[in-house]
Amino acid sequence: MDLTSLVNSIQEFKGVTRKNSISEVTDILKSVYNISGDVLLDFGDDASAIDIGNNQIVLFAADGIWGQLIDFDPYWAGYCSVLVNVNDIAAMGGKPIAMVNILSVNNDDACKKIMEGIKFGCEKFKVPMVGGHFHPDAEFNSIGVAIVGIADKDKIISSSNANVGDKVLVSIDLDGRFYDKETKLNWDTTYFKDDKLVQDQIKAINKIAVEKLPSAGKDISNPGILGTLEMLLEASNVGACINLEEIPKKEDIPWDVWLKVYPGAGFILTAPEENCNKIIEYLEEYSLTTNVVGEIINDKILYLENQNEKVEIFRQDENPVLIFKK
Repeated sequence: MDLTSLVNSIQEFKGVTRKNSISEVTDILKSVYNISGDVLLDFGDDASAIDIGNNQIVLFAADGIWGQLIDFDPYWAGYCSVLVNVNDIAAMGGKPIAMVNILSVNNDDACKKIMEGIKFGCEKFKVPMVGGHFHPDAEFNSIGVAIVGIADKDKIISSSNANVGDKVLVSIDLDGRFYDKETKLNWDTTYFKDDKLVQDQIKAINKIAVEKLPSAGKDISNPGILGTLEMLLEASNVGACINLEEIPKKEDIPWDVWLKVYPGAGFILTAPEENCNKIIEYLEEYSLTTNVVGEIINDKILYLENQNEKVEIFRQDENPVLIFKK
């Protein structure tokens, strides 16, 4: 696949295009999102940050699971509802504390499988599920989870702090497997791993946050590697130029598949050049292959380069991933 065709497939990827409608919700909430005056970050980060004093913040996030995944495998949907929320707190450099859920089901079998998946996820990441709400008579099956975490106010990793001249790093656990070999969208790196390693990967992100090594960061989510990077760039009002061949990848997986996967452990980071080696050293100790893949630029455009080709993927004033009114 040539570079232009690859870029077109990313632009048309459902994991990217389904993000466009978020603004229909956030635009309504603009006048009240910081009604308390204690919210530190705007929409677009992996978690909200609420100032509770004494240089401490509460990180607060929520995720719902795609209905297609629940229909395909309710147990895995339950497990992923824990995974994605823990990663949102980890991406901010925080410590996950506890979760609650809203479960809606139309049959007992789906209920049991979803909850068994949630239970295993809690055991894997050592984060408790402390409550929630249950609809036993719903018309369809649905699971949403909210999570809280904690962090020091001056040591969080936000999506909105990337600076022109910073390097872009991609960090992914390559030791994984496709959970669903048909769609190949979920690169599982956690389910079969030792619990301690999985938990240590979260702590490693916290460590680089505490040492203030990254300028910005985000966990790789449904829009894939480049779609997630674009969301970070939009939050920071900058662009980037990325070298395709520098992105960590499993050798036997084609680029048009790999760039769309949701990895069990995968992060986009930006950092001053002098901090990159230390970040790489910390993360690779815990099976997170990490490379410098490009640089932040002033133009609000995401470019992808390969050999002598350079193609524009996203331009914030024309085809952004998130359509937020600043």
